[in-house]
Amino acid sequence: MPLLPGVRHALREVVPDVGLALLMLAAGLAMTHWFPEINGISWRGPEATPDRVAGTVVLVVACAGEVLRRVLPLAGVALVAPAVLGGALWVGTTDVVVLLVLADLLYCAVLHTGRRTGRAVAAVGLIGAGTVALGVLLDGSGPVVVSSLINLVLVVVIPVAWAAEVRRHRDVAEAERVRADQAARMVELDRAAAVAAERARMARDLHDVVAGRLSAIALQAEAALQPGVDGDTGRRVLGAVRESGVAALGEMRTLIGLLRDGDTADPPGAPPRLGELEPLLRTARAAGLTVALVDERDPARVPDLPVAVELAGYRILQESLTNAAKHAPGSRVVVEITTPGTELILRVGNGPAAGLRTRLPGTNAGTGLEGLAERARAVGGSCDAGPDGAGGWAVRAVFPLQLVPAEERTVGR
Repeated sequence: MPLLPGVRHALREVVPDVGLALLMLAAGLAMTHWFPEINGISWRGPEATPDRVAGTVVLVVACAGEVLRRVLPLAGVALVAPAVLGGALWVGTTDVVVLLVLADLLYCAVLHTGRRTGRAVAAVGLIGAGTVALGVLLDGSGPVVVSSLINLVLVVVIPVAWAAEVRRHRDVAEAERVRADQAARMVELDRAAAVAAERARMARDLHDVVAGRLSAIALQAEAALQPGVDGDTGRRVLGAVRESGVAALGEMRTLIGLLRDGDTADPPGAPPRLGELEPLLRTARAAGLTVALVDERDPARVPDLPVAVELAGYRILQESLTNAAKHAPGSRVVVEITTPGTELILRVGNGPAAGLRTRLPGTNAGTGLEGLAERARAVGGSCDAGPDGAGGWAVRAVFPLQLVPAEERTVGR
């Protein structure tokens, strides 16, 4: 039957301590046999003869407690402390090895137990040492007092203080490790959030490029396939299809170049701006829409518009025109751009469809309106879309003429 993990761990801890206890026992027996005159503290004066048999029993009991130094240090202290006291009263001496065992067990009891238990052991040890020192001062002679106080400091005070300091450093190291782990987790969470935000931005860009351009191409091709289309109209529609395809390829190439590691062979093109609307409006007209542009921006303020605001406005207009072509083909669309005060307002409104109400497969649902709102929020603006009350649909986006810092946008939500 295999041993339990706890039993295996206890055995791994006990086996080295058994070897240490046997080594201490051998050293104690050697000291008792060959160096009895310097072997420990004599409590009955230098002329007293200690009982070697009783001293050996005390030594064996103390070394037995050494076996428990890491698995049960409190039990080891409870076993050795009476042995030390009994040796002083029964034998009349306390061997050096017994004192070393007591010092080692006090060290382990402070270091390898719980925080409160370690403090209690340290307090009891120091109080006991103080009590013994007081008794020695009251009853002993000069040399006995000095040697006894030195032994108390070496056996009790130093091990307890040392273990407390080692434990403090260990606790500090553990706290630093926990803090480092928390910092690493925070970095990982920040990285995951940044990756998620980048994935969302990439999804919006891909939606604008692929869905917008390809939807326009599909609608233009649908118009070219209508029965009764003359050759000039067909060529014009196919030209618009080619223009949309080339524009989509250009934007896809720019996006892919930005996603690659390192420099690309060709620098990415400049982002589209609201001042470059004619190709976009021409594509919408080729898809069957009647588009009117009302641009009431202050000419003096147009060059100062942030690039991010211009790009967001361009993408929102592009998506709005694509949605109008998909959901209200043949309708009339009015694009209004104004700059009252410190804002830029873009409104795209379309009336009921004037032509055949057909929808292409796969164009009924998506994330277009959500993407419009996200683009507007990304630059500190807002975007609303809904019925205009006259049977049509309107998209209204408001942008600040100066970019709002990300911290203020977060607080304002």
